[in-house]
Amino acid sequence: MPSSDYVIYHNPGCSTSRNVLAMLHERGIEPTVVEYLKTPPGRERLAELVAAMGGSVRDLLRRKAPPYEELGLDDPKWTDAQLLDFMVAHPVLMERPVVVTPLGTRLCRPKEKVLEVLPAA
Repeated sequence: MPSSDYVIYHNPGCSTSRNVLAMLHERGIEPTVVEYLKTPPGRERLAELVAAMGGSVRDLLRRKAPPYEELGLDDPKWTDAQLLDFMVAHPVLMERPVVVTPLGTRLCRPKEKVLEVLPAA
């Protein structure tokens, strides 16, 4: 399947991210791999991903990343716009992996969530 139709925001150091990438490969899908720590998505792209997932900016925040607690991001005072700014400044705050396909966009935690946006086997 054309890689331009499939994108994974990937961290090779993350086992869940590696497993989701393997699941794509098992289905013959060669996605465009964006190592978001090396090539972070900009603010606009982050907002697009959140909108496509149908959730909130907080859904895409990685709570286990050191800056999360240091910056007090669990405080409800932070607006979505401010949270996006933090994610741009600290790409490690983006939860992973996020997969974009013609059938939708998902944060693939757990890894089986990717099946929701893949064609039937």
